Amino acid sequence: MKILSVVGARPNFMKIAPLIKAIVKYNRENRASIQHILVHTGQHYDVRMSEAFFQSLNIPDPDINLEIGSGSHAEQIGYTMIAFEKVLLEQQPDWVVVVGDVNATLSCSVVTKKLNIKLCHIEAGLRSGDMSMPEEINRLVTDRLSDLLFTPDAVSSENLRKEGVPEEKIHFVGNIMIDTLEVNKEKCEKLKLETIIKENLVAGSLDGKKIPSDFSYALITLHRPSNVDREEVIIPLINFFLNEVAKENSLIWPIHPRTRNRLIKLGVWDNIIKNPSLIFLEPVGYHEMIRLNMGAKIMLTDSGGLQEECCILGTPCLTLRWNTERPVTLREYGGASVLVGNNIDKIRKEYLQTLTFKRIPYRPDLWDGHTAERIVERLIETDKILKY
Repeated sequence: MKILSVVGARPNFMKIAPLIKAIVKYNRENRASIQHILVHTGQHYDVRMSEAFFQSLNIPDPDINLEIGSGSHAEQIGYTMIAFEKVLLEQQPDWVVVVGDVNATLSCSVVTKKLNIKLCHIEAGLRSGDMSMPEEINRLVTDRLSDLLFTPDAVSSENLRKEGVPEEKIHFVGNIMIDTLEVNKEKCEKLKLETIIKENLVAGSLDGKKIPSDFSYALITLHRPSNVDREEVIIPLINFFLNEVAKENSLIWPIHPRTRNRLIKLGVWDNIIKNPSLIFLEPVGYHEMIRLNMGAKIMLTDSGGLQEECCILGTPCLTLRWNTERPVTLREYGGASVLVGNNIDKIRKEYLQTLTFKRIPYRPDLWDGHTAERIVERLIETDKILKY
C-alpha cells in the first residue's frame, strides 16, 4: 500500500510526526511494506515556522516540497492544487492523508478526489459553526470529500453523523497531537525557562527587565485576523495586557509575524516593547512552547492547538475567541479553557476568576498517546475491505 500524506503549515507538523512513526513501527512489527511519501506544500516557509519543527520532532525531510509560500487564500489554494495534481499523477498513491484544517488540507483534498484517489482526513469533524473562519470552510469541504474520517473526540463524531456521514466512514481514534505531547513531555520539562527566553528574545525586549520564574508569568499568543487586523480590537487587547495583566504578572509573548507587523503598522510597537513586564519572543519551537505552557500561571490565546495542550497540562486558559471547534477543552466539559472573545469586560471578569484556579490536568477519552497507531491499523483494515 502506498500512502501519501500532506503537511502545509506548522499545526500540521505535530500531527504528522506520530503518523510517520506509527507506519515505521507497523512495517517493522508486521514485516509489512507500507510505502509512505511526505509532501510539504510550503505554506509556512520561514525557518522558525517550518524547518525547525521538522528537526526538533525528528520528521524526515519531505520527499516533495511544493514551495507554495505566502499569498492570499485563493493564491495558496490555486497554486497548491496545480502543483499537487502533478505529484499525484506521478506518484499514483492508494491513499492521500490530510491533517487539520489549513489551506493545504482543502486544496489537496479536492485534487485527490477529482483524480478518484481514496482520501483520509485526520482530525475530522471539528466544527466551530463560524463560517467567517477560513478553517471552518476547509474542514467542511475536506470532511465531505473524505472516504475515511478519523475524529479526535466524541463530539466531532456526532457532528459528522448530524451531517449525514455514513457510520462506516467515521472512526473515533483520539487526538493525534497528544501523541506528540506524550512523547516529548519529558524533554520539554528539562528545558530551562531562562535559556528559552534568552535564545528566542526579540531584540530590545529584555532591556532592564527581570526574567520571571515559573508560575509568575502569563503566556500570550495572538494571530487570528478577528483579533489582529482591526485597530479597534487589537489596541484594547494590548491595553488590557499591559495595564491589567502586567500589574500582577510578567508577560511572555511569542509573537506571530502577522501580529508584529500589525503593531508596527499601527505605530505602537516601539512603545510596547519597552514595557517592563512584557517579554517578546520570536516564534518558538515546539518543545520551547510546551515548556512555556508548563510554567505559565495563565494562558491567553486564540490558538486551537494550545487549548488542547492546556487541557492536558492543566494550564488555566482564556481563549480569545467567541467559538471553538474543540469544545471538549472547555471547562464545562472538564477542560481548562473558557471562551472570552475579544470583549474586554468579559476577559477581565474571567481573568480575575481564573487567577484563583489551580492547575487541574484533564485527559479526554483516547487522548492517550496511541492515536496514530489506531489510525494506521484502521487505515489498513479499510483498505483491505475496499479492495475485496
